[in-house]
Amino acid sequence: MTVKCNKCKEEINKEDLEKNYYICPLCGKLNRMPAKNRLQMLTEKFDVMFNDQKFTDPIDFPSYKEKYESAREKSGETEGVVCGRGTIGGHDTCIFIMEPNFMMGSMGTVVGDRITALFEYATKNRLPVIGYTVSGGARMQEGALSLMQMAKVSAAAKRHSDAGLLYVVCTTDPTMGGATASFAMLGDIILGEPGALVGFAGPRVIKQTIGQELPEGFQRSEFLVEHGIIDGIITRDKMKDTMYDLIVTHKQRQGYANFDSAVEDEKFDISEILKERLKDDEPKTPWEKLRGARQMSRPSGFDYVKYICDDFREIHGDRTMNDDRAIVGGIGHIDGQPVTVISQVKGASMAECMERNFGMPL
Repeated sequence: MTVKCNKCKEEINKEDLEKNYYICPLCGKLNRMPAKNRLQMLTEKFDVMFNDQKFTDPIDFPSYKEKYESAREKSGETEGVVCGRGTIGGHDTCIFIMEPNFMMGSMGTVVGDRITALFEYATKNRLPVIGYTVSGGARMQEGALSLMQMAKVSAAAKRHSDAGLLYVVCTTDPTMGGATASFAMLGDIILGEPGALVGFAGPRVIKQTIGQELPEGFQRSEFLVEHGIIDGIITRDKMKDTMYDLIVTHKQRQGYANFDSAVEDEKFDISEILKERLKDDEPKTPWEKLRGARQMSRPSGFDYVKYICDDFREIHGDRTMNDDRAIVGGIGHIDGQPVTVISQVKGASMAECMERNFGMPL
């Protein structure tokens, strides 16, 4: 059986496409991945929950029942989202994945009910929530009731957050409308797939409204990272490992690790490196000291992170308008203990200095 790539329109063997994470082997395009395939990629086991809601037609919209049945047949799912409890690297996690083949994951009352119920279950059982969004927005066939789901799910997500629990979102292509204006942007960590369209109104509508050309790549994941809206981009082959790392890092612990043995470990001994980088020829004149402070070879935050942390994952942006390149922030581990790292970075070359605004925060 063959399917067409969304971008190059070439015929591809479906089995080969599935094995390649739904990435076209010819043009590299990320094709939309069904919820069940994401679950297979992400989890060892998964139990579907909240799957017993019945179809509703609250405003008696013309032909809605027929479209709903067609979507069920096409997607193999009963609604636009699959919710449940599964394991990622052996860790219990609540997961919701929106289904692109069910009316483009549009957000109706049942979708809102399921995601809300999942957050409530996760809060009660003190579990993290991982969400994958793909949506054209609120489902017009349910009128204002579909818009009410934004507030309902957001309130459940807030209660989950107030309980000190982790919520990670991965936005996929496309995540638009009411989903973006609510739960897709409420994660503690928001990641995006490469090239995913994420926004409220689409670029075509915005262009027609303001009558101006939009920047290249407008509303794509890369654009959103650059402008501080999401925290980073994640490829499908790294998806499970990344989610596992985030869950483990944020897993609640009793007390802190014992660092007594860690400080003697070789990986923390950077004195020789620093001596080489900061050759101390005291006494120095004030001008020599100033030149020393400005030298490119001075250790940067990245140097310290490399030798202090077991690993480090950078988190971008301020969720408002910008990603300050002079400040690096992220999470890592020191002797197994999760830590937050914040560092001012100047750059080790003229090109890096310009990129980092010479270490001057905005």
